Amino acid sequence: IVDSLTVTKTVCAPQCSGRCFGRNPSECCHVECAGGCTGPKDTDCFACRNFNNSGSCVPQCPQTVIYNRLTYRMEPNPNAKYQYGSICVTQCPKIFVVDGSSCVSNCPSNKMEVEKNGVKTCEPCKGLCPKVCHGTSWTDSNSETVDARNIESFINCTKIQGSLNFLVTGIEGDAYNKVPPLDPEKLKIFNTVEEITGVYFLNIQSWPASMSDLSVFSNLQTIQGRKLYKSYALMVVKINSLTSLGLRSLQNINDGAVYIKGNKNLCYHDTVNWTRLLGSRPQKLKEKHVCHPLCSSDGCWGPGPDQCVSCKKYSRGGTCVPDCMFLTGSQREFATKSGECLPCHPECKVQEGKETCTGPVSNKCLACASLKDGPHCVSMCPEGVMGQEGTIFKYPDKEGNCKPCHNNCTQRCTGPGIGDCTISSRYISG
Repeated sequence: IVDSLTVTKTVCAPQCSGRCFGRNPSECCHVECAGGCTGPKDTDCFACRNFNNSGSCVPQCPQTVIYNRLTYRMEPNPNAKYQYGSICVTQCPKIFVVDGSSCVSNCPSNKMEVEKNGVKTCEPCKGLCPKVCHGTSWTDSNSETVDARNIESFINCTKIQGSLNFLVTGIEGDAYNKVPPLDPEKLKIFNTVEEITGVYFLNIQSWPASMSDLSVFSNLQTIQGRKLYKSYALMVVKINSLTSLGLRSLQNINDGAVYIKGNKNLCYHDTVNWTRLLGSRPQKLKEKHVCHPLCSSDGCWGPGPDQCVSCKKYSRGGTCVPDCMFLTGSQREFATKSGECLPCHPECKVQEGKETCTGPVSNKCLACASLKDGPHCVSMCPEGVMGQEGTIFKYPDKEGNCKPCHNNCTQRCTGPGIGDCTISSRYISG
């Protein structure tokens, strides 16, 4: 080994870039060797430049997804391995999770840990990652109400395990216990809450005089009702500043009733079809407070098209609209079965006088803005992606369709023949 190292350091041919196992130009180490070798193969390296895959030095571990030539899609690779340091492993150690193609100790902040087929993986969160927080408690005098002391413990919470009580000692402060008044702006922390479950659920008996609705809970979708207090899941009592509830996303109260009383300026809550939410009989509509014309007969949480319980026609981003942008606008849309307007894929070509797409993905375009790989509209043809039989390279033909390069091409190409290959800058020994 000492002799081999001496030769590698001192008398390599120029073509070998300082790594060789002999004096001749044909005796270069493999390009993936990091510091000398005993032969020309990727298994002859003393150390790997990138990764060690079962004794072979490779530029990357076998990827978790590979390109399928038949479906023109990236699909799971049954022979995938993961990066564990500089080694390729078939399974990450038990205390690690899979993030893409790597073994990591914890998921990054924008991903959450999920288990699929017995493997713990990091999946991107849709919006904020789920975070469960404990609510307030009647049995703990330090947390019986939301107040200035505990409000920041609810930052980025998506689910409240327990109740949320808003009492006068929290909103206006408690001099006896030296608790200052709650800054109304901090109530916006609850914008992230999507679900509440607990004993009293959402109990509002005090609220800032400057706030006319409960829109800080505009993303609250579900009140579970696993346990009830006097059969109620939602209570709003004697809040004179409220003119509307503003609970625009609330769709389910799985158990329990609603108690809304003594709010002398509150409107619109009588328009809500409570049967749809909790199975109780709906209340009658008050004459002077009608919902926006784009709201359905399910009622509304307040004035405006963004406060409808559901929409008469279509919705976009939580607001009811008369129509989707099927035929107009620079960003065309399609409608889901539920009537939600969603944008076409960015690679769809805008059509004049007809719809641009029928769904959100790249194979639902009527025509492509740039190139086409099989049924999929793409911004560029596959280039250097892993396939079942090696690395895939494609080029665009005159019609903009992606076609495969010659099998011997190691980089991109301009046509189907071997003469159309872009010459590799890497030295290939042998």
